[in-house]
Amino acid sequence: MTRVDVDVERAEALGPGGRRKARRTPLLLGPAFVAAIAYVDPGNVAANLTAGARYGYLLLWVLVAANVMAVLVQYQSAKLGLVTGDSLPGVLGKRMRRGPRLAFWGQAELVAAATDIAEVVGGAIALQLLFGVPLPLGGLIVGVVSMVLLATQNVYGQRRFEAVVVALLAVITVGFLVGLLVSPPDARGVLSGLVPRFDGTDSVLLAASMLGATVMPHAIYVHSALVRDRHGHAPAGEGRVRLLRATRWDVGGALVIAGLVNIGLLLLAASALRGVDGTDTIEGAHAAIVSALGPAVGIAFAVGLLASGLASTSVGAYAGATIMEGLIHRRIPLLVRRVVTLVPAIVLLAVGADPTWTLVLSQVVLSFGIPFAVIPLVRLTRDRALMGADRNGPWLHAALVVVVALVVALNLTLLTLLLAT
Repeated sequence: MTRVDVDVERAEALGPGGRRKARRTPLLLGPAFVAAIAYVDPGNVAANLTAGARYGYLLLWVLVAANVMAVLVQYQSAKLGLVTGDSLPGVLGKRMRRGPRLAFWGQAELVAAATDIAEVVGGAIALQLLFGVPLPLGGLIVGVVSMVLLATQNVYGQRRFEAVVVALLAVITVGFLVGLLVSPPDARGVLSGLVPRFDGTDSVLLAASMLGATVMPHAIYVHSALVRDRHGHAPAGEGRVRLLRATRWDVGGALVIAGLVNIGLLLLAASALRGVDGTDTIEGAHAAIVSALGPAVGIAFAVGLLASGLASTSVGAYAGATIMEGLIHRRIPLLVRRVVTLVPAIVLLAVGADPTWTLVLSQVVLSFGIPFAVIPLVRLTRDRALMGADRNGPWLHAALVVVVALVVALNLTLLTLLLAT
């Protein structure tokens, strides 16, 4: 009996109406909430606060569009994992020749490294804001605590790991959104921010950073693995239909929460931090939040940032292991990988690199990595031989092609503007 059969049987055993419960029971949910942590990591905080502080509501439309894209893309990744019983990197690793496969692995690892830097730096900033811990030491503490979280997954299994991550997601949500209760956004400004437009090269750079922080390549890679590790291969039939239905709820619920957090960060910066000196850095934004909204809101924000760094760096390590295993067929212990990938972030903090700008640039790197993850995913989920009856229909495939085209267009625009300056 497969893991998906066990999950569905447990859901149906709840009594009358079991089929309806199978669609909604927490027994079938969880992987998307882990993947969603990637959408509320410290890189998102830096990009969204910077965008709101510099341009007000101007780039709100970028977040809304990116979140719609994320829902579409993450569901495809989860579906691929359920139908094939393999991760996206694993499927690609079986289909690519050695040379292209190694090159693809190289760019995917670069994306994972950029992600890890953002997460450790963000956690270090939070520890400095809360306790005055020096940034390099704070980064080291974040790395050690993330090892403990990864050990939870190794010792107690994925569901316990998911429970810990979901709890951290709740802390993140409260920590980042509580400020809106004190400083609500302007309704007209919000409506104006839904109109697509830019204001110079820097706004395009920030838009690419926001997109890279919202539609995240490593989240695309890891979601298929999370579903595979939770449910295994789902054979065609009623069980797969139910699980795919539950997965849609899983993805929709998780990314709605993540989207609200991201939008809330930008709205908070636009309503309370616009025009205040120094608010284009996380430290400056925190100081302004404390000054304008009070120390309690400032503490909540810093705690949310710390939870974000701790949770997202653990998920990032999981993603990196998935990429390596799938593409070069090598596995190293997650804890060993955590130690290795911690080094670049600690070095950057030790040499005095600007932490907020480091976060923003890391998200730009992620933005350029998105097509390498999304294009193969779109092609694979349209492949009849691979997906069978669950392959994407023409309308959904067309929508995903539009997503890819928009991402590539934004990146090309960014590159052109940067070269022209």
